[in-house]
Amino acid sequence: MLSIFDIFKIGIGPSSSHTVGPMWAGKRFLNELEEKGILNSISSVRVGLYGSLALTGIGHGTDKASLLGLAGYQPDTIDPDDADRIFEEIKSSKKIKLAGVHEIPFDYDTQLIFHNGESLPEHPNAMRIFASDENGIVVYYKTYFSIGGGFIVCADEYNASKSNATTNNDSAEGNTESEIPFPFSSAAELVVLCKKHDMTIAELTIENEKARHNGDLNAVNEGIDAIWDVMRACIDRGTRMKGSLPMSGIKRRSADLHKTLTANPEAMLNDHFAIMDWVTLFAMAVNEENACGGRVVTAPTNGAAGVIPAIIAYYSRFLSRNNQQGIRDFIATAASIGALIKMNASISGAEAGCQAEVGSACSMAAGALVAVQGGTVEQVENAAEIGMEHHLGMTCDPIAGLVQIPCIERNGMAAIKAITAARLAMRGNGEHAVSFDSCIETMYQTGLDLQAKYRETSQGGLAVFAAQQNLIAAC
Repeated sequence: MLSIFDIFKIGIGPSSSHTVGPMWAGKRFLNELEEKGILNSISSVRVGLYGSLALTGIGHGTDKASLLGLAGYQPDTIDPDDADRIFEEIKSSKKIKLAGVHEIPFDYDTQLIFHNGESLPEHPNAMRIFASDENGIVVYYKTYFSIGGGFIVCADEYNASKSNATTNNDSAEGNTESEIPFPFSSAAELVVLCKKHDMTIAELTIENEKARHNGDLNAVNEGIDAIWDVMRACIDRGTRMKGSLPMSGIKRRSADLHKTLTANPEAMLNDHFAIMDWVTLFAMAVNEENACGGRVVTAPTNGAAGVIPAIIAYYSRFLSRNNQQGIRDFIATAASIGALIKMNASISGAEAGCQAEVGSACSMAAGALVAVQGGTVEQVENAAEIGMEHHLGMTCDPIAGLVQIPCIERNGMAAIKAITAARLAMRGNGEHAVSFDSCIETMYQTGLDLQAKYRETSQGGLAVFAAQQNLIAAC
C-alpha cells in the first residue's frame, strides 16, 4: 500500500525518475556511508548512469541531480533557483562536499560516466555509485533503480521484491508501511471496501492515511494542503514567466496565453470552448515550470505533473469555487487510483512509455473529478478506466532528451481528456465492459511490448524526426 505522500511528492523539475529519483539516490548513498561510519574516510566517488538515465540524462538533469544528492541536498527542500549555481560550482571547482561537510576532489568529465547504450537487466533507469578510500580502493558501492515518480530502490530490494512476486513500495524518502484499516490491492477490492463500509474512496484513503499519522487528521490535511499550495504556486508562476525554455530555446507560451484569456473576460460568455483554453493553460504552465527545473509536485511523475493541478484548478475555479475539502477529497481519491497503477503496473516512462505517465495522470484526474462531483464509486472506477484506456500505446519519445516536446502540450491534451472521461462516466451508471484492473494490466503489458527506443531513450519517434529536421538546436 502506498501513501498519498508517496504518490504526490514535492520536488523539482524536469523529471521525477531522472531528477528526483537520482537526487534521492545520492542522498541515500550518503546516509549509508554515515551509518557505516566511513563518510569522512572517503577520498573519491564515481557515478555510473545506465539505460534511459544515460541516454536522456543531460536533458533530464540527471547529472545535476546526482551530484546535488551527493552534496546532501534533497529535491523537496532545495531552492530550485540555487540548484544550477551549486551544480556549476561543483563542475568548475572540481570539488564536491559530501553531505555538505566532507570535501573531496571531483571531476565531472571523468567521475560521472554516461554508459550510453548499456542497460542493466533489472530496470532501464539504473545508476551505480562507488566510494573509494585514499588508496583508490572501493570500500562501498550500491546499485539503485529509479522506478518512476521519484521512487528509488537498491538492487537488493528490487530483486527481493521480484522474487516474492510483489512490488517494492519503499518511497524515495524511506517511508515504511504501518498498519492500515482498509488495505486493497485492486480496484475491485477498493470498490467492495467502499460499498461495504459506506465510504467514498476519499474517506477510505484518509482513514488509511490517519493510521499512518497516529490518527492525526490535522497532520494529514496539512500535508494535502501543502501539496495543493505547491501545485497552485506552480500554475501561478508558470502563467507569469516569459522567456525561453532551457537548452532548447523554445519560447514559453503560457504567459502570453494567460494575457490573452484575461484581456477580455466577457468573451468567455460567448465562447463555449474558452474553459478548455484555461484548462490547457493550467497544465502547460506547470510543465513549462517543470522544464525549467522549477518547484513541482510529482503527480504521479514530473513529466505528467500538469494534468492533476489543471483539473483541480478547473474544479476549484469553475465548478466549486475555493472548496478546500473538495480539493482534499480530489487529491485523496487521485492518490488511491495512482497507487493502484503504481502497485500493479508502472508509472515509469522508461519502463512502459508515456501511457504510464500522462495516461496515469489522466486516469487519476478523471476518477477524482467524478468523485468530487458526487459520483458513485463505480462511476469513479469507470472514469479512471476511460482515462487510461485512451492513452494505451502512447510512446515516450522526448525530443533531445528534454521534458518539453511533446511533454508540455501532452499534459494539456490529457487534462481535456480527463474532463471528457469524467463526463462520460457520470452520464452512465458505472457499468462498463472493461474493468480498471484489466486496463491497468493491459497498459503494463503494452509498455513491455513497446520497443525500447520508444521508452524514454530519445532514439525513436518524434525525437529522431526532430533531430533529422533540426527542429531543436540541442539535437
